[in-house]
Amino acid sequence: MSTHARRERLLLADLLETYGPEAPTLCEGWRTRELAAHVVVRERRADAAGGILLKALQPRLERVQQEFAAKPYEELIQLIRTGPPKMSPFSLKQVDEAANTVEFFIHGEDVRRARPDWTPREIDPVLADALWRRLETTARAYGRRCPVGLVLRRPNGQVAVARKGTPVVTVTGDPGELLLFVSGRQEAARVELEGDDKSVARVREAKLGL
Repeated sequence: MSTHARRERLLLADLLETYGPEAPTLCEGWRTRELAAHVVVRERRADAAGGILLKALQPRLERVQQEFAAKPYEELIQLIRTGPPKMSPFSLKQVDEAANTVEFFIHGEDVRRARPDWTPREIDPVLADALWRRLETTARAYGRRCPVGLVLRRPNGQVAVARKGTPVVTVTGDPGELLLFVSGRQEAARVELEGDDKSVARVREAKLGL
């Protein structure tokens, strides 16, 4: 596995193990047990994982995730740590880097930031750049449901357009914070918003995300 994806995988597994199966997460309706089941099913059950994107397959996805959530929590953690089986596309380095670095980073923050006493982690510049590159290529997908124009800006001045249109709201923050914001976790992201008050409020309430 690639360095970033592997590191984020292990950090997520550590967080899930530390807080136990009943801890809250930022994913509505999921505690840590359900989040762990989601991660495992996404990598190991391609027959059900399609329900993440396709509504017609959602009932099957929910059923399979419930089955995995019923397994011993320690088993789920171990499956996350060991990674996908060889027949899974996620076992390919390029797929792992593209699909899992951001996935595991966001879910790690889902666990970390659901606690009232959470503190931000320190992101090294190399990972920050990797998250930004991923954000640059997916910004339009994340922002497709935004009701106004949406521009994402790093503190160094780099920008990515998530949605064209007027009026425009500009969201400034580190790459990880911007990813959390556009993935639908607006309240948990440490960012600054610029724009008229009405547009800023609409962006904060929008259903952003893939």
